[in-house]
Amino acid sequence: MAHRVDHEYDYLFKIVLIGDSGVGKSNILSRFTRNEFCLDSKSTIGVEFATRTLQVEGKTVKAQIWDTAGQERYRAITSAYYRGAVGALLVYDITKRQTFDNVQRWLRELRDHADSNIVIMMAGNKSDLTHLRAVSEEDGQALAEREGLSFLE
Repeated sequence: MAHRVDHEYDYLFKIVLIGDSGVGKSNILSRFTRNEFCLDSKSTIGVEFATRTLQVEGKTVKAQIWDTAGQERYRAITSAYYRGAVGALLVYDITKRQTFDNVQRWLRELRDHADSNIVIMMAGNKSDLTHLRAVSEEDGQALAEREGLSFLE
């Protein structure tokens, strides 16, 4: 007998991960959703997503987190990728200056394709590799403040 299944959550939030290839977007996704970390993870091809359900202020929130390839050849995928997203995590690698320098380009793409009310957080990733640091935390914080973004490392 068929029956209607009620949603198991109060809110569903779509969040997109963006940033250059190799900055650690896929590892952020797997750590957050499955508590897994893989040192030799492969480049994402196309788009993947995973979910995690959280309790926030007495409500059940399902976070649907989308991960995309950072390589230029996959950029055409992303206009649909942003549709319906309420949040974005823009990731750069603190050990690779070029990934930080490309943040402005990612912000432009995001602002061109996403809803104007999207909440954006910038994250300096790989902060455990401080001996290889190429981007200071102060540089990250300053850019985030200029662009009106939340920031973390």
